[in-house]
Amino acid sequence: MGTFPFSFLICYLLAALGIQDIFGSEEALLDTGVPILHLKPRKDGPGRMKRAWVIPPISVSENHKRLPHLLVQIKSDKQQPGGVIYSIKGPGVDEDPKGIFSIEKLSGKVYLNTMLDREKTDRFRLKAFALDLGGVPLEDPTDLEIVVMDQNDNRPLFQQKVFTGNVMEGVAPGTFVMQVEASDADDPETDNAALKYSILGLGGGDVFKINELSGEIQTADVALDREIVGVYNLTLQVADMSGEGLATTATAVIYVDDLNDNPPEFTEEEFSMEVAENQQGVEVGRVLVQDKDLPGSPNWLAKFTILEGDPEGAFAIHTDPITNDGVISLAKALDFEERNRFDLLISVQNQSPLEVSAPKAARALATARVQVVDINEAPFFRQNPWMGSVDEGMPPGTRVTFGQASDPDTRQAQALSYSQVLDQEDAWLEVDPESGLVFTRLKVPPRSAFPGGWHTMRILASDNGSPPLTATATVSIQVMEVNDHPPLLLPVGQEMCDQDGGLVLGATDQDLAPHAEPFHFRFSPGSTAQLANNWTLSRLNGTHVLLRPQGAVSEGLHVIPLLLSDSGSPPQEREQLLNVSVCACDEWGTCRTRAAAVVGAVAGLSFGALMVILSCTILLLGLVLLVAALERSRRWSFQKSLLGASQEDLRDNILNYNEQGGGEEDQDAYDLNQLRNPDLFPPLSPHCKPPRRRDAPCGYALPPFPRRLPGCCPSDIEDFINEGLEAADTDPSVPPYDTALIYDYEGDGSAGGSLSSILSSLEDEDQDYDYLNEWGPRFRRLAELYGQ
Repeated sequence: MGTFPFSFLICYLLAALGIQDIFGSEEALLDTGVPILHLKPRKDGPGRMKRAWVIPPISVSENHKRLPHLLVQIKSDKQQPGGVIYSIKGPGVDEDPKGIFSIEKLSGKVYLNTMLDREKTDRFRLKAFALDLGGVPLEDPTDLEIVVMDQNDNRPLFQQKVFTGNVMEGVAPGTFVMQVEASDADDPETDNAALKYSILGLGGGDVFKINELSGEIQTADVALDREIVGVYNLTLQVADMSGEGLATTATAVIYVDDLNDNPPEFTEEEFSMEVAENQQGVEVGRVLVQDKDLPGSPNWLAKFTILEGDPEGAFAIHTDPITNDGVISLAKALDFEERNRFDLLISVQNQSPLEVSAPKAARALATARVQVVDINEAPFFRQNPWMGSVDEGMPPGTRVTFGQASDPDTRQAQALSYSQVLDQEDAWLEVDPESGLVFTRLKVPPRSAFPGGWHTMRILASDNGSPPLTATATVSIQVMEVNDHPPLLLPVGQEMCDQDGGLVLGATDQDLAPHAEPFHFRFSPGSTAQLANNWTLSRLNGTHVLLRPQGAVSEGLHVIPLLLSDSGSPPQEREQLLNVSVCACDEWGTCRTRAAAVVGAVAGLSFGALMVILSCTILLLGLVLLVAALERSRRWSFQKSLLGASQEDLRDNILNYNEQGGGEEDQDAYDLNQLRNPDLFPPLSPHCKPPRRRDAPCGYALPPFPRRLPGCCPSDIEDFINEGLEAADTDPSVPPYDTALIYDYEGDGSAGGSLSSILSSLEDEDQDYDYLNEWGPRFRRLAELYGQ
């Protein structure tokens, strides 16, 4: 813009349109090289013209680099040299973006100061003003439009770097796959934004095609096979100027989806494997397959079925999802002795249905030959628990039961040995190691020693295999009750008042039911007829009867022979003598005399019973004498050690804590030297008179020598007191006199006072000693000391 040829062209066009009056003369256009815009006046009335600016849009190319660039020059008809000031306002001048355009105030030339970008702003609308020197508008403001012309300065851009699409294998040619899109920031009305799409290179250009204008990708004439190529990477290009301008590339990744058009096939026709017997849930082996479809997809995963060879359902097969192998496992334990070989016919197919057009599998069936391996099996007891019974009291060696085991290994016979699980309660039983026979080793204990009459033991059966195996069985033995004890009458002697109606007799039996109660009581067949006429027996319950006299009976001892029997089979009988002492009783029912009963009881005892009682009495007397002799010997030894010549005493003093003395601090109570050597210490002289102690025990003996009473003079009383003090200080048998003794705390407010002579001085102030004057001249000195 602004060159002479272009300005000349504009003036020529304006002249042809008849608007030369607007711009002025052509000479002015040729002189400056730019359009000069004139304002011509118009009258306000019929004879006057109105002044106005009529300015067409001014075009300028974006990215213009020669700056500043003159766009246009404005002039007014009222222009006088230095008489008009020109200005412009609007976006690009005093509004954002500022500083793009400027105008010379006196000449009216409009300049472009910076490069323009059409993609940011494609046109600017300004207002032009003409003012006099005083700032008064000479003309009305008019619009000045500047249009930015486009240049191809922007490359087309894809909306994303990588496009992803999917297509199923085997689809027909021309099937839509995906669509790519791009954009160009240039003017869409020009060729600068006319885009064209294409596929570059040989990475799928012969398999896919793209629409040049829309960017839609479709399959070409070649059919897709995922097993040959599963992923296609296409390089896409888009260029403006209809493919002749600026270009940009992107990537299209197309995944070919799998179609189940390949059946699974076994890699071999036969598979061999082994498994040990007596196992369950373990893996037996694997059958291998191959499938060309997409790994991990339902079109690839195999599904296996055991068609033949397993009528009992001992085997199971499942698919390993990682390797797609068929894993055969044991659903039930196998027995080598029953069947040692299995031939399993197995089929395979996919989890998804196979396409109709897919070829048939060459090896859809296979055989798995399973060999069962024999192992050493543990013996077993056909009956567990094993039952047995034995009578109580049976002698050692009595057969109880026969616990025999069996060995399931039939291919080679194995010897079995039996043993007993050690238990202290099973000490009376024993097991034969070869036959398994259980017999008694000791006498069978009574049935009452077993809870409920049952005893349980465990036996082991071991084979001689490698390694040896063991089976355990429980033997439940019922100890049968045997009637081996007759009933016993308790007690055998009773008292009965002459006015009582009878006696209640009872019996016990060591046997248990049904060999115990009910008991049967009757008079002994050898008793006299008179006895049967004087007494009667009547049953109360299964263990007690009532013995009543028939009429009056004499006082004294009555011996009644009774015959007791139980309900066992056969019954056990016992004959016993019942001693009944009949006596006259008082109002409380007590016999007045028991001598007759005692004598009668002795007379009623047998000779053997009397000998037993006498022997026990002699033995008891001997024990008493022996204990007395040992006690006497112990005391003599103790005294000897106390007064002997031992020099290794632990302490030199004997401390007596249970006395009214000073405790451990008073160590002068006893002198062991005097005890060890009594001959070295002479007896007390008659003048050393031990005083009578108020705290001495009641049983303490008085001194044997006579006590001298004090005289009437005060000196005699003083000597008497001093002698008492000296005797108290030198007496080794009692604690010090002046010692405060606290026996127990009786709480506050106790009425009892202290008995100590130390604390007694506190109460002397309240004590009245005037009565000492009444005791005579011997207590006159005390009255003077303590009296008022």
